[in-house]
Amino acid sequence: MSLSVTDTGIGIPAAAITRLFQPFSQIDFGRDRRPGGAGLGLPIVKSLAQLHGGSAEVQSIEGEGATVTVNLPAWRIQAQA
Repeated sequence: MSLSVTDTGIGIPAAAITRLFQPFSQIDFGRDRRPGGAGLGLPIVKSLAQLHGGSAEVQSIEGEGATVTVNLPAWRIQAQA
C-alpha cells in the first residue's frame, strides 16, 4: 500500500532531497523560505514507515512541487471485518 501527498509549491532541489530525512535538517530556499518547523516531520515519517517494514521517498521538480510517498507492505495492512 502506498500513501502519497503532493504539493504544488516551489519544489526541492535534487541535491537537497537526500537531506530531507535527516533529523533537524532544513533546506534554505532563500527569500521563499518561511520560518518554522524543527526539521523532524519527514525523519519521523521515514522512521515510522521503516518500523512497519516500509519506506518513504520524495520526488520533486523545482518550480512545480514535490510528492512524498510512504510505502507499507501488504502484511501490515489489516483487513476490514
